[in-house]
Amino acid sequence: MARVKVYRVTGEFMMGRLMTRFSKDIKAVKESDALDRVYKEIGSRHRVKRRMIQITRVEELTEEGEEVE
Repeated sequence: MARVKVYRVTGEFMMGRLMTRFSKDIKAVKESDALDRVYKEIGSRHRVKRRMIQITRVEELTEEGEEVE
């Protein structure tokens, strides 16, 4: 059975003519699953295409030191 991890994905997306920054904490088994979920949520909520979303950083959060938002 695979272990579920928490990933913090940060980036920006084009909203109209402005770049809007975001940071999301996502539960996923793999990093690629977390990225796919972020693309789905941002695209669905803000009506932007995947090509308009730029991911700048993906980091796995540890249970001890970092807080999950």
